[in-house]
Amino acid sequence: MNDITIVTHNGNFHADDVFSIAALKYIFPAFKLIRTRDLAVIAEADIVIDVGGEYDADAGRFDHHQRGGAGERDNGIPYSSFGLIWQKYGVEICQGNTEIAQSVDRGLVSTIDAVDCGHVEGIAQGISLSQTISMFNPTWQEDSHFDSCFDEAVDFASRILARFIASASGGINAKDIVVKAIESAADPRVIVLEKYTPWKTTVHTLSKKALYVIYPSGSGQWRIQTVPVELGSFEDRKSLPKSWAGLSNKELQDVTSIEDAMFCHNGLFIAGAESFESTMKMATIALKE
Repeated sequence: MNDITIVTHNGNFHADDVFSIAALKYIFPAFKLIRTRDLAVIAEADIVIDVGGEYDADAGRFDHHQRGGAGERDNGIPYSSFGLIWQKYGVEICQGNTEIAQSVDRGLVSTIDAVDCGHVEGIAQGISLSQTISMFNPTWQEDSHFDSCFDEAVDFASRILARFIASASGGINAKDIVVKAIESAADPRVIVLEKYTPWKTTVHTLSKKALYVIYPSGSGQWRIQTVPVELGSFEDRKSLPKSWAGLSNKELQDVTSIEDAMFCHNGLFIAGAESFESTMKMATIALKE
C-alpha cells in the first residue's frame, strides 16, 4: 500500500515518534509522512502517531497524551506511541515470532516508553537512547529544518531497531542449541557447545548442576568458562583452580601439565587451550579441586 498517509506532530521530536516511524517502515514499504498538528490533516490520515489525543489501534490512532493515557504494562510502565505501535505490529515486524517481539519490547520499547512518559523508576541513569534521539533536533544555532533532522533520526532509529531484533532473534535461536548441549552432556557439570552461542540464561534456567561451559573461540582455540551463581553475578558456582590465576603459556602448562594450555584469567572465570581435548582436561582438573 503506497498510498498510506501517516501523520505525526511537527516541531521538536522524541524517541517514541521517531521509533514509531522506523517500525512502520517494516510494515509499509512506502508511505506519505506528514508532520503537523493541523486537526483537519490529522482527521484524514490513515495512521496518526503521538498526536491527535486518541488511541484506537483498529482506527490507526496511536496517541497517549489524552487524559488517562493509553494504558500501561503489568510492570507499571505506561505506553507511549512507540509501545502502542509495537503492541499492534511488533509480532508482524518480527516475522510472527512472539518471543522475539516480547524480547524487543523488554529491551528497547518499554524503556523508550518509560522515559517518554516520565516513568524513571528502574531505568538506568546516564545518556539514554531517548536522549540521543532528542539530540538530532536542531539547536538554536543551526539552520537545519526539523523535518530533515527527523528523517535523519528515523534512519538512525531504524538501524538500532534492526539490531535489537537481530540480537533478540540470536538469543532465542541459541536456546535450542544450548538445550541440546545440556541434554547430551556426558557429565552434567560440563556443557560442551560445538560453536559459541549465548548460553547463560538457558543454562541457569535448565541446569542446576552445570559448573563449566566449553566452547570454541572465534580464533579457533577453545575456552572453558565458569557458570556464575546467578545471572550478572561475579561469583561462580565453582571457580577454576587458584593455582592457575593469571598464568599463561609455559607457566600455565607447567602447572597443569597440559602442553597447549594458553591462559587463565586472574579472576578464575575463564581459561583456554589450543585444542578441545586439552580444554576438557582443564575441566577434569578443575572438577577435582
